Amino acid sequence: MPQLTLDLPAELWKAMDAHIHHEGDELKDVVVSALTEYFENSRDRLFQVSTSNALVEGVADGAISVGSLRKYGDLGLGTFEQLDGEMVVVDGRVFQVRSTGEVREVADDVLTPFATVTRFRPDAEVLLSRCSRLGDITQAFDKLRATENTFFSLRVDGYFDYVRTRALCRMKPGTRLVHAAAVQPEFEYRGVFGTLVGFWSPEYTKTLSIPGYHLHFLSDDLSGGGHLLECRGADLTVRLQRGSRFNLVFPETSSFLEADLRRDPSEDLEKAETYRGEGVKQS
Repeated sequence: MPQLTLDLPAELWKAMDAHIHHEGDELKDVVVSALTEYFENSRDRLFQVSTSNALVEGVADGAISVGSLRKYGDLGLGTFEQLDGEMVVVDGRVFQVRSTGEVREVADDVLTPFATVTRFRPDAEVLLSRCSRLGDITQAFDKLRATENTFFSLRVDGYFDYVRTRALCRMKPGTRLVHAAAVQPEFEYRGVFGTLVGFWSPEYTKTLSIPGYHLHFLSDDLSGGGHLLECRGADLTVRLQRGSRFNLVFPETSSFLEADLRRDPSEDLEKAETYRGEGVKQS
């Protein structure tokens, strides 16, 4: 049988030793159980920080660090403290697309108020030889989805003739999402290779996640990105993974704990997702 030797942090060893003495378990059984749970929970799981209705109500204080977020997934999206730009997670690297159009890889100590990530291991793949509009991509995903009642993780790679995106601006604390969306600049890119990442969420999850398709874009050369509004492309690899587990972490910030989250977020989410902002700022 294979052997495992490793160094453990003192606090982790202390906690495990206390558990063994209290429960009477053997060390090897605790380790095997912990590893089994880790791999089971990592498979087909979405990990999300905070909720869509909290974001709608302006709860945008930093909840967890990017370093912590990366432990739970290598593909995803989100935003940053006080909605300072769009988050795009590709191949385990976390990027920030700011309202100036600047793209940068962020450090592990940067905080996020809302994000969703997954360990992306696609279940299905199809080549989209020609895409004349975003609807062609969503239709391709629709054909791959077998149900309307679970989450799906999404990725598209290839050449884009045209991409239109937007990026949230940093706002004052407590600014509701619909007001932040009203002033976000838009960007256009032509002739770029890049990646779309995102999720499809069931309608019944509207207080937790953003229902339907939610996609962010990142160009391969890091020249641009953001929340996807429209695109055209060719020879696009469309991949999908069904999510059978959804882990939600509630922020411990005072802004979240004291917020009134009883209001139905549907109308504001619809406005924020379809809002045409301040116009194109960059080509």
